Amino acid sequence: MTENQSGFSYSVAPNPVYDDKGMLYVLFAGESQTLPEHRIGPKIYDYFLLHVVEEGRGAFVHEGQAYELEAGDAFLIRPGRLVSYVSDERKPWRYRWIAFAGPLAEDAVRTAGLTPQHPVFRPSAESDIPRLLSDTLGVFRSRRAGAHLASLGYLHLILAAAEDVVRGDSAVPAADTAGSLAVKQMIRYMTDQYAHPVSIEDMCQSLGYNRAYLSRMFKKETGVAPVTYLLKLRIDKARGLLRERPDLSVQQIASSVGLTDPLYFSRQFQRLHGQSPTAYRESVLGRQANGHV
Repeated sequence: MTENQSGFSYSVAPNPVYDDKGMLYVLFAGESQTLPEHRIGPKIYDYFLLHVVEEGRGAFVHEGQAYELEAGDAFLIRPGRLVSYVSDERKPWRYRWIAFAGPLAEDAVRTAGLTPQHPVFRPSAESDIPRLLSDTLGVFRSRRAGAHLASLGYLHLILAAAEDVVRGDSAVPAADTAGSLAVKQMIRYMTDQYAHPVSIEDMCQSLGYNRAYLSRMFKKETGVAPVTYLLKLRIDKARGLLRERPDLSVQQIASSVGLTDPLYFSRQFQRLHGQSPTAYRESVLGRQANGHV
């Protein structure tokens, strides 16, 4: 950290693992107590840069739009946007920042509700964002082998905290859309967890919904019951493994899609597709051998 008698301090630490090929990655993190009227820009960056003001005041200008900021405010700089920011003459700000990039960075910030039209937000007094920024800087300073993964986790938590603030109550679905949201959550849960021996009861408990309500809404939205959807999803995944992994036994494939009883798996496969898993595999491999697939 650079510090002198005037009170100015500046510290930055880069990600010890250079990764410009990932879909989302953190470049560096830092903190600074600025001098009065300390100015940066006008300039553009080629990465995202999120600041949180911890003390003092200052001004942020984004594409000609000026924002007067104070302790507790946050601002996001987007790549390719002309920006400048300057600390107050009497109460120069102290802030922390995190820089990140990658093909998924734009989607990540938009999901959090941070749009080009709204680059400024104010985290709550209880927000974890300042601590997470500090933790990111700390893990980079430590140069631990897993620092790059830890920083990505911190970034996701920072954006999640930002979304809680920016979207607020608007993220809570209205009564007429709550059922649709619940169904989407169920489908996502089953898609992620089908390989584990989870039940509909487990899913309802994890999502915090009443089973009868979820089952009713799911049937209304999809036309099938949740248990049927999950079974068909598992059998469909099993068909893919039967085609692509001839080295796996039927029992191993059943276990791989969350069905621990191979006899039950075979019966359900036969019921849904009119042939046993073994017969299905033999027919597919036979067509492949003859050049028909």
